[in-house]
Order: sequence, then C-alpha cells, then structure tokens
Amino acid sequence: MAAITAQLVKELRDKSGAGMMDSKAALIENDGDMDAAIDWLRAKGLSKAAKKAGRVAAEGLVGVALGDKAGAVVEVNSETDFVARNEKFQQMVDEVVKLALDAKGDFDALTKTQMSSGKPVSEHITEMVGTIGENMSLRRSASISVSDGVVVSYTHNSVAPNLGKIGVLVALESTGDEAKLKELGRQVAMHVAATNPLALNENEIDAATVERERAILIEQAKESGKPDNVIEQIVDGRLLKFFKESVLLKQQFVVDPDNTVEKAVKAAEDGVGGAITIKGFIRFELGEGIEKEESDFAAEVAAAAGG
Repeated sequence: MAAITAQLVKELRDKSGAGMMDSKAALIENDGDMDAAIDWLRAKGLSKAAKKAGRVAAEGLVGVALGDKAGAVVEVNSETDFVARNEKFQQMVDEVVKLALDAKGDFDALTKTQMSSGKPVSEHITEMVGTIGENMSLRRSASISVSDGVVVSYTHNSVAPNLGKIGVLVALESTGDEAKLKELGRQVAMHVAATNPLALNENEIDAATVERERAILIEQAKESGKPDNVIEQIVDGRLLKFFKESVLLKQQFVVDPDNTVEKAVKAAEDGVGGAITIKGFIRFELGEGIEKEESDFAAEVAAAAGG
C-alpha cells in the first residue's frame, strides 16, 4: 500500500475541500491514488472538488490580442499579485500576446520568437526575473481564427487593456454584419468567463470525463437503494443535467436566461443578416490548476495523517 503522508492528505484536502479525516480515509481506500480519492469523496458527497478544482492559485496576468479574424491568449505567471501591477511586466505580457498572434498560439514557436529587446521571448522573461526580482514564466498560449466572421475577446478583472485574471476568445463564423456579430460575440465571451464551460458541445467533451462522471453518478444513485433499472434512469437524467450545465451551447445564456446560448445565437441571425456558428472558444483563468503552498493547516494535517 502507498504511504499516506501528511503532504498527500493536505493536497487532497486543498483540492477537494473535504475534511482532514475524510481526505485521509479516501486516500487509504484508494491506495494513495489522488484522482480516485477525489472521485470517492464526490461519490460519498464529501467533496467540493468540482468547484475547487480550477481555483486561481497563481499570480501574474492573462493577456488577449486580436488580429484579422483571429485572436490569441497567453498566461504569464509571477509569484505575487504585486508584479501584475508592475508597468514593465504589463508591457511584457502585452507584447508577448501580440507575438502569439503571429505564432498562431504555438507555445514552442512563441518562446523562440524575438521580442523588441532583440531576445527570444524565453530569454527576455528570464532577464525580467533579474530586473523585477521575482520568478516568472510563460505558462501557456493558444489562438483561434475564422475564415468569415469575427473573433471577439473579453478580459475579466482587468488591470490594463486586454490584461486581466480571465481572458476569453470567442469565434463566430458568419457572413453577417460584423458590428452586430462583435456585439453578440462579446456577450458570449462574457458568458464563457462567468460559466467556464467544459466544451462547445457534448461531442467535444472528453469521453473519459463523461465516463468518470457517469461512474460517480452511479455510486451516488446506489445510495438510494433503488433497483438497477431505476438507478439507470436516475443516472441518465443526471448526466443530461451535467451536459446542460457543462457545454456552452446548452447552457442558459447569462444575458437571456430564458434561452440557451444555442437558441440565443439562432435568434440573433435575423438581426445580423446571416447564419451564425460558434466555431469555438478559449478561456484562460489565471493560475488554473496550480495550487499555492498553504501552511495554516500544517499541524492539523500532520495530526490527521499520523493519527
């Protein structure tokens, strides 16, 4: 059996929001497997992992940039929020995301692209570490484009134009009026920032994610003690709800809750003067998936893991 250390218990507690003893029990039950332990806690109704899994736990900035029917987004991390308010850091992120447009979001190509300093992005950032006195890194980049239509951006918690804690790009394919498309696209981008959908539609959700969710729902439904055929109906119903909550097209539109995003976009076609297709979206949230070190619960964790 894998060793259940205090650090492992603490990590599960931070990720799941479950109590110390529940976290320890989950790890013991699943031989130290973190993902399996999170699923076990969710199935038992002891975890808040779904809400905590993507919490912001790193500092820096997300930057967005728009070009000709294209957009790019980058995340540059730093150790403290203080650096995000540094003008030199902001200028660097702004230049990097504009270069990401030319690199079509390709991370490796972007790191090698020359900046105005004459140095590649990776080297320039390394030099900035010495200048600002804090560790920082280019974490990720992406881009999206359309042949006809618009790409629209939105930044949330902005500290400067196109720089903030959440950056979203939405691509709308259409031959309709560009000004009206941009207005609609901005509404959809704000919706994406608020709801954080997993995918554009059901088919784009990873099959493993769906099966994992189904397995959790089955375990939850078994607690009811109902027969298997009823459990199957319960699970199908809850999985349908999962899709409605998780995929962009099926979500209730935040600016028009009476309609789904899909229906709202369809209803906008007459005003735009042409068919509209949401080609895709990209959403970067600062520090997504990165956990900060927390020392407040160290004694509690050690006691729980060693008890």
